[in-house]
Amino acid sequence: MLEKLRAARGHEDGFTLIELLIVVVILGVLAAVAVFGVQAFNNEGKAAACETDWKSVETANEASYAKTGAYAASPAALKTAGYLKDEPSTTNGYTISIDAAGVVKAAGACTH
Repeated sequence: MLEKLRAARGHEDGFTLIELLIVVVILGVLAAVAVFGVQAFNNEGKAAACETDWKSVETANEASYAKTGAYAASPAALKTAGYLKDEPSTTNGYTISIDAAGVVKAAGACTH
């Protein structure tokens, strides 16, 4: 019986070159769609991280003002004074700063 199956499929050698090329093109299109889809999530993540860092610096700056009567000059000063655990990273595409009036500003991937 096994010989009959082998004999019946004897003329089928495999995929043609055109069939393989079509599969490769389809996989390439799917990979491109996936890369662009993931990029959108990455940008949303950076914006959310910026919002969180901005709010943390703003809260720490208000705590500093409540305790000392003066706003901090920078996020680094808030870290030194113990109001922030870590400074916001500048490698994520945004920067957080404090102006002379004590207003926390964000530039880059943030909406503030």
